[in-house]
Amino acid sequence: MSETYIEFLHSADADSIPEEMLGLARKWLLDLLGVAAGATETAMSRIIRDHAAEHFAPGQRKAAMLFDGRMVSPSGAALAGGMTIDALDAHDGHKLTKGHVGCGVLPALLSFTQAEQLQDDRAFLASLVVGYEVGTRAGIALHRTASDYHTSGAWVAIAAAALGARVMKMDATKTRHAIGIAEYHGPRSQMMRVIDSPTMVKDGSGWGAMAGVSAAYLAAGGFTGAPAITVEGGDVSDLWGDLGQTWRIAEQYYKHYPICRWAQPPVQAVLDLKRGYNLRSEDVEQIEITTFHQSRRLAKRAPITTEEAQYSTAYPTAVAMVRGGVSPDDVMEKCFDDPEVQRLAKSMTVVENDTYNVAFPANRISSVTLTLRSGQQLTSGDTEALGDPENPVTQDEVKAKFLAYAQPKLGSERANALEKAVGRLGSGDGLGALMETIFAPVQDDRPAKSTL
Repeated sequence: MSETYIEFLHSADADSIPEEMLGLARKWLLDLLGVAAGATETAMSRIIRDHAAEHFAPGQRKAAMLFDGRMVSPSGAALAGGMTIDALDAHDGHKLTKGHVGCGVLPALLSFTQAEQLQDDRAFLASLVVGYEVGTRAGIALHRTASDYHTSGAWVAIAAAALGARVMKMDATKTRHAIGIAEYHGPRSQMMRVIDSPTMVKDGSGWGAMAGVSAAYLAAGGFTGAPAITVEGGDVSDLWGDLGQTWRIAEQYYKHYPICRWAQPPVQAVLDLKRGYNLRSEDVEQIEITTFHQSRRLAKRAPITTEEAQYSTAYPTAVAMVRGGVSPDDVMEKCFDDPEVQRLAKSMTVVENDTYNVAFPANRISSVTLTLRSGQQLTSGDTEALGDPENPVTQDEVKAKFLAYAQPKLGSERANALEKAVGRLGSGDGLGALMETIFAPVQDDRPAKSTL
């Protein structure tokens, strides 16, 4: 493992990291916490939190689960947090990783922070940046060297283990073993399998965070691992040689809607046409989407679960035409029986385009043609989703989304307190205000269990 990697991992701090990157860490943190709060009502989040409480009992080291409060082991908290965020597909991502860094990195860092009883908010903020830098590079490296397309969990495990090595101040040898264990045990789950059959396994982020946290503690205890080829291989050395010079956290994209990024270009195209021509859904006879292969594979038209709704191209595009956007409620089961959405989704055609295929993953392009009841056809032209790093989202937009997702679950007072706590990170006030607001449980509206 290169000296550059070890030096950056263990030495990068809030004084050496540019303030702009620390600001981005606050931005992505706020967004991730909003998504996590919004996801707590999903069955996926509830099941995994109950599973962690039952099967990942706390020992000498313990951590509370995100927006739950129950104490579990650090690896259990990372598992539950990663899967909770992943339960609502609205978190940041990266084009070349074809996945999501923060979804697994944040729960791992929160687990280590609690388990090792850290209070330094500047160190926390710097570690979040480091997690993004390591995770993004690990994702690009895996896609460069593996023939199959793996979920984020496959490479998030490396970033989680690296953060453990950093927090526990491991020497170079143990750091190498931690990352090697994480890469070896990380979930090499095949992403397109869940695209074709959407279920709760989703992007593997929680499992990767769990594997990475476990790897760090195994290495700390003397367990050894094989060298991590996605970090140490000569064919990926260029990715790691610019640590501390090129900042990959600045390459993350922002999601305006809680659906797969691949479905967002046609959603945006429909919204542009709807607003530009002042259309109602009733004006539209049929929608035709031209897109890239991976987007076409999001094939569920009549979802019966939130996972199917989030991994669909036709359904959210129909929702956008009918409702003028796609909100968290729109991808929940209670909203699936709208006859107008069903009409448009069922009649929609989705075809792929070779030019768009070649552009992927650096660019995710779609176009939409609307056939109106009058017989007129309207075409959007090439469209990409909003929120790419080339056209970064504003802090006000991030805050508005955070409040929209968090307030219904946390209440206005708690959501506002959390937004302020994130904004003050790095000021030297410590982590108390942040931890207090994110680990208390949300309102639990599940029916009481029978005692019979």
